[in-house]
Amino acid sequence: MMLDYNSLLLALGVSTACLAVTLMGGWLVRRAETVLLTATVGLVFVVSGIFVYSGYVDRPEIGFGIANFVLFHAGFATIWGAGRQFLTGRLPLPGIAIRALAAMTFSIVPLLSGYDGLAFISDNLAIALLLFATARQYWLARAEAPAPILGITALYTLTGISFVLCAAVLISDGKLVLGKAPSNWAEDLSLAVCIAGMTGIGALSLALHQWRLAARHRLEAITDPLTGLLNRRALFDQYGTRPMGSTTAVIVFDIDHFKSVNDRFGHASGDRVIKAFAAELATHCRAGDIAARLGGEEFALVLKETMPGRAELAAERIRRAFEAREIEIDDEVLTCTVSVGVAPGRAKSLDFDAMLSAADKALYAAKRGGRNRVELAGHLEAVPVEASRTAS
Repeated sequence: MMLDYNSLLLALGVSTACLAVTLMGGWLVRRAETVLLTATVGLVFVVSGIFVYSGYVDRPEIGFGIANFVLFHAGFATIWGAGRQFLTGRLPLPGIAIRALAAMTFSIVPLLSGYDGLAFISDNLAIALLLFATARQYWLARAEAPAPILGITALYTLTGISFVLCAAVLISDGKLVLGKAPSNWAEDLSLAVCIAGMTGIGALSLALHQWRLAARHRLEAITDPLTGLLNRRALFDQYGTRPMGSTTAVIVFDIDHFKSVNDRFGHASGDRVIKAFAAELATHCRAGDIAARLGGEEFALVLKETMPGRAELAAERIRRAFEAREIEIDDEVLTCTVSVGVAPGRAKSLDFDAMLSAADKALYAAKRGGRNRVELAGHLEAVPVEASRTAS
């Protein structure tokens, strides 16, 4: 029976070590996924704890017991930290330390007091709580990729339940002093569940991070890297040749005299001006509006559910805000302006490309009219500043 138990323990150690190596390999390929590194560190602690525990099984000395508890709780607390990092994007080092130390104290104090049976009950319950807490982190993140995340949540929960069973059997036996490692059907079952759980969690974790990598690539393909806004491709992918409703407006912006900024201050300063305008544009976006960088110093804004006359007033507010913005470049304070073309929604629906073309024509009319102004497509009349003040 003990041979079978040791075989299961060895199998668990090997499967956990293989999972750690696999996750480490994944992190080496994708350094941005630091959650893989955090999980690897946790698994290294757990693997070390497994092999120390195998020594305790053969020689139940207090030193082996303490080392086993320290390694196990450090490992499972770090694995919880990886789950938290997956959810929030931040590594919760204080949270890991607090949980590890609390679990260690909960288990080691009874062991030092001579109640090794109580110590193993506490150990199993502490590990179960850490596993349940880890499952909760993934459950909260389930919207990102429901299928693999729900699988990981279920496996962490089942593994936690197996540790609860181990504690329950020890409690039912009523032995606070064992003098040896626990040996019962729940321990064997828990080892089998852990082996299956580690294998499943490893496979699902790799699938999840591959999905995340693909999602990041998709996001990068539609995002302008300098400003974080959507790019031209994303804008056309979203709207294409779809007819635009009568309450949808398209606004095009072009930063005035941008070439002279690049020539005078350099391209890095030009990038700063572009980012400043992108920030201004994003600030004035309502929920549902779409802001994009079309290329160079040209931007577009698609306004949804806009009442007649509101698009040009919104464009004027953005023009005035950018004109008032001070941009620090090389110990100088630079102010820039923007020309704007507006294609408001019309009773007769036009497709997106036609509305963008109309806004472009209005933009060039604004340029010809002296720049730093808003022009309305169709009428090509400047928006009165007094009207924008009234709307504000």
